Order: sequence, then structure tokens, then C-alpha cells
Amino acid sequence: MSSPLRPTPASSPPVFGRNEDIEDDDDLDPEDEIVRDLEDLDEMAEDDAGIDLFAENFDADYDRQDDDFYRGRDIDDEGDYEEMDLAQRRQLEARLNRRDREIARQRRMPQAFLPDDDGDIMDLTRQPRRRRHRYDEDPDDVAMAEDIMNEELSLDELHDVKTASIAEWVALPNVQRSILREFKSFLTEFTDENGKSIYGVRIRTLGEVNAESLEVDWSHLSMFKPALAYFVSNAPTSTLPLFDAVALEVTLFHYPDYERIHSELHVRISNLPSTYTLRQLRQSHLNCLINVTGVVTRRTGVFPQLKYVKFDCSKCGITLGPFPQDSSAEVKLSFCQNCQSRGPFTLNSEKTVYRNYQKLTLQESPGTVPAGRLPRHREVILLWDLIDSAKPGEEVEISGVYRNNYDAQLNNKNGFPVFATILEAHNVVKSHDQLAGFRLTEEDEREIRALSRDPKIVEKIIQSIAPSIYGHDDVKTAVALSLFGGVSKEAQGKHSIRGDINVLLLGDPGTAKSQVLKYVESTAHRAVFATGQGASAVGLTASVRRDPLTQEWTLEGGALVLADKGTCLIDEFDKMNDQDRTSIHEAMEQQTISISKAGIVTTLQARCAVVAAANPIGGRYNATVPFSQNVELTEPILSRFDILCVVRDTVDPAEDERLASFVVNSHGRAHPLMLSVPDAKKKAAASNTESMDVDGGAVSIGPKTEIRQELLRKYILYARERCRPKLYQIDQDKIARLFADMRKESLATGAYPITVRHLESILRISESFTKMRLGEYCSSVDIDRAIAVAVDSFVGSQKVSCKKALARAFAKYTLNRPGAVRNRT
Repeated sequence: MSSPLRPTPASSPPVFGRNEDIEDDDDLDPEDEIVRDLEDLDEMAEDDAGIDLFAENFDADYDRQDDDFYRGRDIDDEGDYEEMDLAQRRQLEARLNRRDREIARQRRMPQAFLPDDDGDIMDLTRQPRRRRHRYDEDPDDVAMAEDIMNEELSLDELHDVKTASIAEWVALPNVQRSILREFKSFLTEFTDENGKSIYGVRIRTLGEVNAESLEVDWSHLSMFKPALAYFVSNAPTSTLPLFDAVALEVTLFHYPDYERIHSELHVRISNLPSTYTLRQLRQSHLNCLINVTGVVTRRTGVFPQLKYVKFDCSKCGITLGPFPQDSSAEVKLSFCQNCQSRGPFTLNSEKTVYRNYQKLTLQESPGTVPAGRLPRHREVILLWDLIDSAKPGEEVEISGVYRNNYDAQLNNKNGFPVFATILEAHNVVKSHDQLAGFRLTEEDEREIRALSRDPKIVEKIIQSIAPSIYGHDDVKTAVALSLFGGVSKEAQGKHSIRGDINVLLLGDPGTAKSQVLKYVESTAHRAVFATGQGASAVGLTASVRRDPLTQEWTLEGGALVLADKGTCLIDEFDKMNDQDRTSIHEAMEQQTISISKAGIVTTLQARCAVVAAANPIGGRYNATVPFSQNVELTEPILSRFDILCVVRDTVDPAEDERLASFVVNSHGRAHPLMLSVPDAKKKAAASNTESMDVDGGAVSIGPKTEIRQELLRKYILYARERCRPKLYQIDQDKIARLFADMRKESLATGAYPITVRHLESILRISESFTKMRLGEYCSSVDIDRAIAVAVDSFVGSQKVSCKKALARAFAKYTLNRPGAVRNRT
């Protein structure tokens, strides 16, 4: 018997044998073997180019072949084998790849140089193994590509985005592993100036209070890991889950059992570099992390939202899932993976994972709405621990992902495809700092402090209030006091004492009452304007509405709620009916609004000052009767106003001439042609304008005594936010004697009753005067000013027959006031 393998001539092509017995290959002579090899090459070419099913000899494919059978020794139809896991499959693939490379190497060698024991291998695997879906790929290239995709990237390489979008780049496995590594490094290595780990302390505090969120400052992230800050701003949907996983991993290092308390942690990005209004949002902000400000007007209840859904097949009973539930699309199954049936499927409520869900309506802040425009609003979705983080009426900053969703009603209304937009909240911060919208610079603060050291600062502020209105220094004083406000207090932690100053303007028509309210609206940081004739009780306080989607009752705040920590302006206050005026009793004193409607029992905050204007009965003020008989307001309402201002339109030829000159000069200075007049002439014209105080003396209101309106507004906000004066070593006996005398005279003259509220008003007014000069303690001068305002308000509201007698009786309390201000009679 000849040798198993014969040497092949050097010029012959490589041998590709069919699956035959090795003895049949031994009987072939060299010519037959060459022919067989050429046929094998033709078959391989057909495999690459495709097989022609209708060749000339295609009938031979249907002839009976003697060797057309399978060997049964390698076929097992009865055995049971377990499915291989991923690790075993990869190990087996690696072994097969090594065997294929060895066979390919041996195939390229002449058979004479092969050992005799390799015949079985060559017989069993003459044809190279081909992997599924990779017919045209080189195994070495595929392995190299897999290695590149699995290789982690450095921080500098993360910046080099090599895909069409950032979201696709973040979705790559090696990029995700690099982000996880870099964010973990950020949480564990970022320190402050003293070398103390900032987020290590925050994580330990998070575990102590069992919190569910970790707040991360965007400025810290951009300074230490700028690539991560870039990704989280432009692809938050893909990046934030990675951050959450790292935060949970680091927290479990400090608290190994923390996963029993919260299965997930959420990283809240704060201090984003740009803040938008709802009016500025455009399509370029879609799917990005943005920061918006506004006022919460409506809030729904809390609903359970599906997160991971599991279904039960009604036919075979198997549980399918979990399937992640997206907020924009509902999960629907087409068939059962076990029995291949098309259902029906029922929701497995026990194994399904839920999360809390709530919806807010965010409206533009009143101070940011352009003149003549309606405020815009957006729907905001709150999830997880952000539930109930804001109430109607509160001004908040919300950072979240700006998304679009399909709205069938919107498409039917417009007649073409339009997507509705919604904001999925990521972080909610209440705007406690009223100066946040102004961004005071150091130069502004230096100018404000320098202005506060002026000894005549109080007089300058009063003269700068509504400079286009002539006279009415008592009204301007009252408005200035209301803008600065007092200090709210907590009495032994049981009940709160308001610090806002309420003002009522009552007078004849044409005395600029409404103009004063409009000036306050443009000057106050947060002001809501309403009219008594067009405002109802629910419009001022709060209303209960049925949500169009969930059909549940929800709260919607009114004017007083929206003006929280601001000023609510009510014109035509006397035109309101008694029922509507009664509804604001609680808001004016306790500064809360209690709601008990449609099963909703809650309390809303209405911490605002009320500045109201009213017309007297009959159109003109009657000085022969007391104040209470000139207006259709009850005593409970009148006692809630700290300052009552009577504005009279008296006939005085000299005063009327000066008033006319002032009005004409004001119109002249506001004329468009005055813009081309040289500055010297403008100053000369302004210096000739004089106004009269109530004593009859000429007071210049030119630029030398006025404060610029922009600076005045910043000064008011700075004082309200930074200054909290204290009542220390005040003349308590003087205030007590004044209160007793005012109660006695009120009873004797039949005027409106003096209550303890008026005593508290004196203290609030003195604190407001202290704020005007940015003082820390209320001085005796501030007390004298407050007493003078209270006496003028009380005496000015009396009938003319007893006004002079009361003025003489209370003169002893007002002798020490600087720059006495008295109401005109």
C-alpha cells in the first residue's frame, strides 16, 4: 500500500478535496488529481460569484448518487444539550478561529512537508469555516475592529466626535466606558481650594439624609472634565443615565446597603451657564439640557408612571419582559416569544416597576413679559424625588430636557404636522434670591453703598418715585415705603407676622392714582396688575380647574398667588363686590390663601404687598364726613391697610399754574425732537422745572436730586434682599402713648377704629425707612419718620371739622421728624 499522501508537483494548484474517504484519494493518479483540483477551483469561484442554477448539466443534480448519504455516528437526535452562555460561545469561537488559521497555513504548504498524522484534520476540514453574516470580511480585520471598539478613550480623545451626532457618539460602548471612568474620577478627585473633596462630602451627606439626588455644579464639571460637561449639555438623554450609575456606585462604596433604600440615584446638574425664558425656546434647544425660569401656575396630582413593564400571556401563562416604557410611546406586544401567539396580553401589576409622575404648568414671570404681550407657558414633567418640589405661585428655575411629543389635536388644528413641546424636569430650584435676574456687578454694589451714605438719601428716594407725576409727596412716600417693605417675623415659631406694607389710595378722579400703580408695576421686581371690575375672587386668590387630560381637579393660582414676594396692584378697588373683597382678607394679613374645594384642601402662599386705588362715593371726596363714609369698604378691609392716602383735587390758582408748567415741560422733554437738542440745553430746561411740596416751598426735581430709575430699582432690590434691620433700643414709651392717644381720638371723632394692626404698621414703616438708608438698626429718626407717616394717615382721613384739632393734638409726636410731610387739605 502506497503512502497516505503523495507529493504534489510544484506547478500544481493547492488541493481542495471533497469529503471522501482517505483511501479514495490514495487511488487517484496525478492527472485525475489535477482535474479534481481544477473542478474544486471552479466550485470556489461559483461560491464567490453565485451558482448558476440553469447550467448546461443542471439535470445531473437530480440523478441518484451512491455517496449521497449521512454518517450516523456524528448525529445525535435524542440527546439534550444546554444553551451555551456568552462566555462559552466566545471561547469556542476563539478555538475555531485558531483551528481555521492553522488549516489555512497548512493548506498553503506542500503536502510533502506535512506530518503523517495531519491527514485526519485535512480530511475533516478541507473547506474553511465561514461565520454567519461575514462572508466578505477578513477574520483578522473583524477582530481588529472589535478591539478598537472595545478600547477605552482618553479625555482628549472624547472631544473628537467621530459620528454624525453627539448622541450616537455617546452611545458607543468604548465611549460610555470612558465617560463612566472620567465621571468617577471627577466625583472622587475634585477638591476645593483647601484640598477637601466637595462631592465626597455631598455623598456622605446624601447618605445621612437618605436623599435620592446628588447635585453636581456644571461649572465644576466644565473646569475639571470639559468633555463631560459638553456631552451632558448636548446629549443629556444618553449621558445622565451613565452619571446616575456612577453616583450609585460611589455611594455604595460609602454605604454598601444604600441600594435597599433607593434602587437608583439621580445626578442633578445645577448652575447651568445660560438661562432662558419660555419665550426664547426654539427648535435648536430640542433634546438639550436647558435652564428656564418662570412661575408655577398649576400643578396636578401624583400618578404612578410605568418604568419597566411586564406582560402575562393569556394562552401560555408566561411572563414577558421587562420592557422599558418611554414617556412618549406606549409599549405594545405583537406576539408571545414562547407560544408565538398574538395574545391577548395582560399587564402584570405586581412585577411592573413604577415611578412617580407629576405635571406642572410654568408661566413666564410677570416682570419678564414684554409690554403688550401675553405670558407664555409650558408643561413640565416631574419625576422621582422632584414630585411636589414647587407649588402654584412660586418662582422657580427648572433645568431639564426640552422634548417634543405628538399631539393629534394640534395637528388637526393646524392642518399639517406640528409637534407639541414639553420640558422634562431634571432639577428644580426655587428663586429665593430676587437679584438673580439682575446680576448686580461689583460696580453696581459700590454705587449702591456710596448712595446709601448720602444723609439726604430718604428724601432723594421719595423724590425719585414717579418723577413724571407732580406733587403728591405723601403718596410717593407711601409707595416708597411699600416698595422697600418691612421685615417679616416668626413669633416664637408659632405664627408669622407680615412685613409687607399695604397702601390704599382714595381720591378724586384725575389725580394720577392709576399712574402711580403703573409706575409701581414697572419698578417692582415682581408685580401683578389687576382691576377690581375685571377681577373675581378666584381670579385674585386661586381657582380649581379640571385637568383636560386626567380629568382631575387641579389648583391654579390667581393674582395674589402669582405676586408672591412681590407687589399686587389692584385698580378700581371699590368696584369689587363684597364677596370678592372678603376673599382677600386672609391674603392681606396672614398672607396665605386657604383652599377647600373639589376635595382639595391646601394653603397657598401670598406674601405680597397690596397697593390699591379706589374712587370715593359719588365720584369726589367729601371732606365733611369721615373716611369710612367716603368709600364702600368695610372696617376689616380698612384696618388691613397700613397707610391710607387721601388725594384731593383742590382749586388753587398758583398751584394750578405750577402744575400746568410742569406738565408742559414734561411733554416738551419727552418730545422726539428733544433728542437732537444739545445736552447743555436739556440740563437748562430740566433745571427750570420746579415742583411744590405740601408746605408750599419750591423743590427742584432735576437730575441733581433724582436717582436714575435703573439704579433705583437695583437699590430697592438690594435693600429688600440684603438688609434686615432690627428694632433695638427704640422709644417704646413714645409709641405706646401715641397708640393710646390715637385710639382715644378715634373713638371720640367716630373715625375708623385704631387696632393693634396700626401699631404693627408703625414698626413696619420704621423698618422700611431703615432699609432706605441700608441701616442695620432702626434709629430714633426712623421711628420719628414712621410716627409722622402714621399720624398724617390718621389725621388726613378725618373730616374737616376735627382735622385741625387733631393735628394740634398730635403735633407733639411729629415735632422731631426731619422734613415734615403733611397731607394737603
